[in-house]
Amino acid sequence: MKSNKIQLLPKKEDSLKRFHPWVFSGAIAKMPDNLSEGEIVTVVSAKGEFLGTGHYQKGSIAVRILSFEDETIDIQFYSKRIKSAFNMRLENGFITDNNHTYRLIHGEGDNLPGLIVDVYEKSAVIQAHSVGMDSDKNMIVEALKSVLGESLENIYYKSEGTLPFKAEIGSVDGYLYGGKNVAAVSIENGLKFNIDWLRGQKTGFFIDQRENRSLLEKYSHNRDVLNMFCYTGAFSVYALRGGAKSVTSIDSSSKAIMLTDENIRINFDDTSKHKSASVDAFKYLRDMDKDAHDLIVLDPPAFAKHRSAIKNALQGYKRLNAAAIDKIKPGGIIFTFSCSQAISKD
Repeated sequence: MKSNKIQLLPKKEDSLKRFHPWVFSGAIAKMPDNLSEGEIVTVVSAKGEFLGTGHYQKGSIAVRILSFEDETIDIQFYSKRIKSAFNMRLENGFITDNNHTYRLIHGEGDNLPGLIVDVYEKSAVIQAHSVGMDSDKNMIVEALKSVLGESLENIYYKSEGTLPFKAEIGSVDGYLYGGKNVAAVSIENGLKFNIDWLRGQKTGFFIDQRENRSLLEKYSHNRDVLNMFCYTGAFSVYALRGGAKSVTSIDSSSKAIMLTDENIRINFDDTSKHKSASVDAFKYLRDMDKDAHDLIVLDPPAFAKHRSAIKNALQGYKRLNAAAIDKIKPGGIIFTFSCSQAISKD
């Protein structure tokens, strides 16, 4: 079946010819009136030259290109893309006997804009960021099953919080495959972690911090470590394996603290070096003794989810880091992070 065409204005095809996968609404000259959200469309230049195939969506990014070749978007297409992503991670040592926790599909980076797939042991968690990927979720499930085979027992769909116009789409979170007797423990660099993709943040675990956790492990030996905003306690687990003298885990969420304590327990027979508390991070830093810790981890949630919040967020980051600098033991190390994309490095 032929897809509807979207024609660009003159000289608006250059970015697509450089393989940038977005078509902005302001670049469009003509398109059918009856286009549906998530529909597969063909994008052509002002001269009618084929440029790519992708998902249409209302908004500033009107089309997310899936292929720069004239091909059908079906299960075979998704299987090919997912297989390529899997092989790249396998060949580069991201998937090993010691590591079953990894991001399999990272949106545009794997030529599947709008799609995230994280793998935890024998379970995959799908997160759609576009209506098109929500529409194609069943094909994606079949493609994942064909690529991962018997190693895949469960596929959970978690997109209610990431989809635009979710009320209109009517998409709900839940298992699309498996879902019975799920063992939600996954191995990362030889350490065990409970992954709560049903109620946890994002897809259940912050895989993007894996290399930072390994780095922290190298600096933890014989140090008193404070892990603020600990969530799953992953930094705490790495610090203990690194030979920390003591580790303190702090999070305002009692559920996060319970998860942290459980992750400590399943990795270590002796948990006496670890203590945890459910308390406000700013209050804890203000009230704690000086020089009690010589390694502090600051990994707060996003203070600025939108540009309008930048001013207040900068004050929050300033207060947080200033408090840690004031309280840390001389010669100590602070690992500080920000997941507010609205705030630049400067």
